Amino acid sequence: MAHKRIRYNEHTFDLSYDLLNPSAVKSLLFLHGWGSNKELMRRAFGGRLKEFCHIYLDLPGFGKSSSDAILTTHDYAAIVSAFLEAVGRSPDAIVGHSFGGKVATLLQPPRLILLSSAGIVLPKPLGVRAKIALFKLLKPFGGDALRRFFVSADAAGMPDTMYETFKRVVDEDFSSTFAACGSPTLLCWGEGDRATPPEAGRRIEALMPDARLRFFEGDHYFFLSREEEVTEAMEAFLETV
Repeated sequence: MAHKRIRYNEHTFDLSYDLLNPSAVKSLLFLHGWGSNKELMRRAFGGRLKEFCHIYLDLPGFGKSSSDAILTTHDYAAIVSAFLEAVGRSPDAIVGHSFGGKVATLLQPPRLILLSSAGIVLPKPLGVRAKIALFKLLKPFGGDALRRFFVSADAAGMPDTMYETFKRVVDEDFSSTFAACGSPTLLCWGEGDRATPPEAGRRIEALMPDARLRFFEGDHYFFLSREEEVTEAMEAFLETV
């Protein structure tokens, strides 16, 4: 494990990262989802795709990377870009899961692999809408003390800066960003994904100029149980890199 200190918008971020196969000519950057860390991505892909150098990064505020700033997804992309410049790496492809998929898309790499990416706003289930309405009704009486009872698992227990960041990024509509992305893209999705439902994958495929969509058995973390099938799809997609 290594660390790289990045200065951005008057804040300093101590970023934790791992390099596997560092002597390989071609490289892949792996970006995890919200509430996760680089270890999850390494668990799925660390023993595969051995012809590539793997770059596993803890995004600011996750894993062993620090953050004391309220950020947007565009800020995350700028910080990752500065990190890549600092370590002297220009990935041939970026693999992004969920929130990491939005960051990866903004970076517009030569090739893009999105695993159940966030960024498409779909109607919330009735139960979730009722919970939000109740929270708004009670908030004047309980303030932030009510947060732990109403926030999703993705936001529970966060420092205030990360919770404010979460509120900024959770419902972003990235439709125009997907439509403007010129990177050839492989979309991999879990058939039973409830966090970013299959319909989100279909919409992204329709929006992107050069994208193909593959479904796999599993949920939002399908690539942990179907890593061999997912890797085979990735290898076929990357063979011309």
